Amino acid sequence: MHRHFKIYKPYGYLSQFITNQKTAGKFKLLGELYDFPEGTMAIGRLDKDSEGLLLLTTNGKLSTKITAGNSEKEYYVQVDGVITKDAIRQLQQGVDISINGSTYRTLECKASILKERPVFPARAKKIRDERHGPTSWVSICLTEGKFRQVKKMTAAVGFPTLRLVRVRIGQEKLDGLKAGEVVELPTVAL
Repeated sequence: MHRHFKIYKPYGYLSQFITNQKTAGKFKLLGELYDFPEGTMAIGRLDKDSEGLLLLTTNGKLSTKITAGNSEKEYYVQVDGVITKDAIRQLQQGVDISINGSTYRTLECKASILKERPVFPARAKKIRDERHGPTSWVSICLTEGKFRQVKKMTAAVGFPTLRLVRVRIGQEKLDGLKAGEVVELPTVAL
């Protein structure tokens, strides 16, 4: 019987259970958050500096289905500056970013300005404050997931990412989890 989990991956953690890197001792890994069963794997990744919803499973076929399929992933992104409607339109239409040294055109996506600042747990590393200029929050929904794609997209339209929180994968939502909190799921709703 396979088991499934959703967690709020905190800032500073790698989306994995082991690392081969020589500097392994300085990285925090998912296994430090919960006693997961053997064979548990992350479905997709969030880089060390990103946080939010991460799904885990012992079912490799489910993992492949979600990462290779068209499951929509929604991110709330705090950007440097007051983002413009033109920048949102560019994000929606797709922008050119660099992937492995080549130019890649992102797919069309949903993007919008968040009218209210979302409430998330305090981050382990402080984000610069408003004294250094205004910030704004946007929602970006993607069906693809290239390496650091959202950060590269906001930078491409002139608004670098300051904080990135994934709030949804398919039908599974962050739902007010605290940073580091783990919830076992009966199934994964796509």
